[in-house]
Amino acid sequence: MGTRKEISQLPPEADLARADSLAREIFSDVANKWAFLIIEFLGQGTMRFSELRNEIGGISHKMLTQNLRMLERNGLVERTIHATVPPRVDYTLTEAGDDLRRVVDGMCGWTQRHLRHIEASRNGFREPPAG
Repeated sequence: MGTRKEISQLPPEADLARADSLAREIFSDVANKWAFLIIEFLGQGTMRFSELRNEIGGISHKMLTQNLRMLERNGLVERTIHATVPPRVDYTLTEAGDDLRRVVDGMCGWTQRHLRHIEASRNGFREPPAG
């Protein structure tokens, strides 16, 4: 994935098929509304589970847990357990997670810039007849 110039600058040992496969897996994992919201809120700084849940309206305990685990597995979120009673767990974005947050912010900006065009296209679209 990338432009010809970007690909030509990669070292010869770069495994493009493996990188493409990994990109597809990660995009499949994070391309959901909950993951994007978690990334967006953690972009404000480290948060506890309960803080995240309160900030993200409508997310269940189970869904937040699943998404945090997936983001941690993909190296986008770091979980820190503090040895207190009761244990305190903090979540923060990694450098890779913060980079992804900037990409998501860019996509949101693109949507805002083109909102009227997208809405006009959707309102004017008619399915062509089958056949």
